[in-house]
Amino acid sequence: MLTKRIVPCLDIKNGRTVKGVNFVDLRDAGDPVVLAKQYADLGADELVFLDIAATLENRKTMHDMVLQVAEQVNIPFTVGGGISSVADVDILLHCGADKVSINSSAVKRPELINELSEKFGSQCVVVAIDAKEVNGEWLVHLAGGTIPTDLNLFDWAKEVEKRGAGEILFTSMNHDGTKGGFANGALAQLSKLVNIPIIASGGAGTIQHFADTFIKGKADAALAASVFHFGEIAISELKKELKKQHIEVRL
Repeated sequence: MLTKRIVPCLDIKNGRTVKGVNFVDLRDAGDPVVLAKQYADLGADELVFLDIAATLENRKTMHDMVLQVAEQVNIPFTVGGGISSVADVDILLHCGADKVSINSSAVKRPELINELSEKFGSQCVVVAIDAKEVNGEWLVHLAGGTIPTDLNLFDWAKEVEKRGAGEILFTSMNHDGTKGGFANGALAQLSKLVNIPIIASGGAGTIQHFADTFIKGKADAALAASVFHFGEIAISELKKELKKQHIEVRL
């Protein structure tokens, strides 16, 4: 059985880590470089940094922060926000990122997935999908969840895999920040449809929520923010409990 991964996510705005509910009402959660070092030391398997305002503000991801994080951590990390070209990715990987996450830019120009996969390898390319269940249908949203589209989550997931994505980071906007559990029904459906790893995001509130998303949602990794940022769940305790439930994790 493949080891399940625990992934703290750091949403970045104006150089600070922030966290909200349903993508709004953001509050400060600390210095991203300091938090990254702490999480690496505490047993996180990977980290994700999302510059959540980059697309909205039409600017690039902060390269200085990526350089600092690369100096401080010894675990893989993914960077996303404002990435729209091979050149953008080249810079971030040279700064020390292991993978990049693309979202709005991939929907607007799907060929970008092919270009990045061919140039850097699919293992570097994470396609983030922010989706919201609307009248029973999961619809993709862009620009930090601010722009709804008619694109179906499951159709888009199949396309990104076909174009060379190495991983999908699926965030349920309905569950984001609510601490009511992950969107396990949609996650399980995704895992049946595609053969690349799925990272579950949105809704972590308890240790059992993580166990449920691995067991019921069939997720390969679970991403969370506020429960880690504000000390509600310790990564070491989380992993011990997952082990007790016969979920394979790296201790």
